[in-house]
Amino acid sequence: MESAFAAAVQASPNRPKHGKAYPMIPVTDTLSIEDDEVSEKFVRASGPGGQHVNTSSSAVELRFDARNSPSLPDDVKHRLERIAGSRMNQEGVIVIFAQSHRSQEMNRQDARARLVDLIEQATHKPKPRKKTRPTYASKLKRLEGKSKRSGVKALRGRPGRED
Repeated sequence: MESAFAAAVQASPNRPKHGKAYPMIPVTDTLSIEDDEVSEKFVRASGPGGQHVNTSSSAVELRFDARNSPSLPDDVKHRLERIAGSRMNQEGVIVIFAQSHRSQEMNRQDARARLVDLIEQATHKPKPRKKTRPTYASKLKRLEGKSKRSGVKALRGRPGRED
């Protein structure tokens, strides 16, 4: 007889056909991206590390194709493009470069955390702005301030000829 856990694993929609499950990178409770959507390239870092920095590739260049990602809804993709700014290239790939730590694993975790942060920010829908009108009292106050200011500026001018 099969256990309940084994049955749940068999019925999982995210389970690939070849048997190995891809680890998921959780973003929110309802949204996660597959690990194979993220590619990492390790390069030599500048900065702290002494002689070790010249021999090891501890910096991480993380790439995530946001525009073609099957894990992200369309509205999140559009907001992510706006939020990512210069970190997204023309093809819609987000490039994050992490080199602040000495170890490769710490830089890898830092880059992934920054990616998750970006995507998490894009999941929040902005509140629509409600149009408001200024009150009558605020209009009067503004006009009164303008007239006082114009009076001050008028006094700064050349004195007029009084006949």
